[in-house]
Amino acid sequence: MQDFPLYFQLGWRHILDWQGYDHILFVIALCGIYTVTDWKKVLILVTAFTVGHSVTLALSIFKVISVNTPLIEFLIPVTILITAVSNIISKKQKPKGQKFKYGLALFFGLIHGLGFSNYLKSLLGKSSNITAELFAFNVGLEVGQLLIVVSILTLSFILIWFVKIKRWGWNFFLSSAIFGISFVMAAERFSALLA
Repeated sequence: MQDFPLYFQLGWRHILDWQGYDHILFVIALCGIYTVTDWKKVLILVTAFTVGHSVTLALSIFKVISVNTPLIEFLIPVTILITAVSNIISKKQKPKGQKFKYGLALFFGLIHGLGFSNYLKSLLGKSSNITAELFAFNVGLEVGQLLIVVSILTLSFILIWFVKIKRWGWNFFLSSAIFGISFVMAAERFSALLA
């Protein structure tokens, strides 16, 4: 575990790296429609996403499944796009709708885990004992993810409770912006997938 600090730092830096802003966008889309009072829903959503990406990250690193990199790179913005659309069309968080969101977060986490695996594989090289490094990297990813969640919930709280922006207006603005960015990203990656 002597390399724990190194891989922990690589994990949180990777999720917060603006060059890989697709993962940041997904976490914002996932929790951006909620406020601090919805912390339990956000906690379940983030946990579902974490479980999903932890599973496929481990399976890919241990070579149980193989990754088609261009396909995964295309599917990541598609997950963001679908999450943004889901936010726009669901005005109220009904129990059945919320369970569906939890399922989507878990499934989309599986896809994002495969995206993380390419980066981690390049770091590990031909290392034979990767369990500790995988664990440290995953913990780092989670810390970075939590920083994004806390930041976006704080921003939502300020805009809704102090600036008095309507919750639906904030949701629509944020989700529409994320939809536009992810649509362009998906279109660019789709053409790369066909090349």
